[in-house]
Amino acid sequence: MKRSWWLLVIVSLGIMIGFSAPYLTFDSANSRVDTAPGSLQFPVLVTHILFAFAALVTGFTQFMERVRTQRPKLHRNLGRIYVVSVMISALLALPLTGYMDDFSKAVGFIALALIWLFTTWRGYRSAVNRDFTAHRRWMIRSFGITLVAVSGRLLVPVLLLTYGVLHGFSLPEGREGMVDAVLNVNIWAGLIVNFMLVEWVFLKPKR
Repeated sequence: MKRSWWLLVIVSLGIMIGFSAPYLTFDSANSRVDTAPGSLQFPVLVTHILFAFAALVTGFTQFMERVRTQRPKLHRNLGRIYVVSVMISALLALPLTGYMDDFSKAVGFIALALIWLFTTWRGYRSAVNRDFTAHRRWMIRSFGITLVAVSGRLLVPVLLLTYGVLHGFSLPEGREGMVDAVLNVNIWAGLIVNFMLVEWVFLKPKR
């Protein structure tokens, strides 16, 4: 499990650093998505990404047993940073959906943001109420949502293959149409996959 955990850490950070790097220049010309000139879209997008990355990093630390058991104060402080990062990033995701042309993609981002907010808040309230069993379960769910940014990108090759199979390995809308179609549903796919992994693998009742 330790090897698998560290593999997940390395892969997740590698994907998110690669994705976030162009935005760290704070130059809208380097944005991976088209941004409306003169609007708040780009600064809101950058802030959303930075806080999402902070949530990813601090979220990983919450599952380190040594930190949790030997340095509980550090665990709590990093947990607070995680909660604040999620809240800010998720709330900023909501206005960003107004700039999305595809309805299914926009709805996917709204659903993701709302579920992220809900699971994180429940995890935080459980800790405040000292219900640490519920706290653990809700924070695992919350971090599963945090990792949708990773799994959604890892699933892109699978979705491209699925698109090809469903269309008889033809490209009725061309290569760009295929890529657009996949990128409009990869968040939904990542959300479903992560939900199943969390609920059926990590949180299933032990027999």
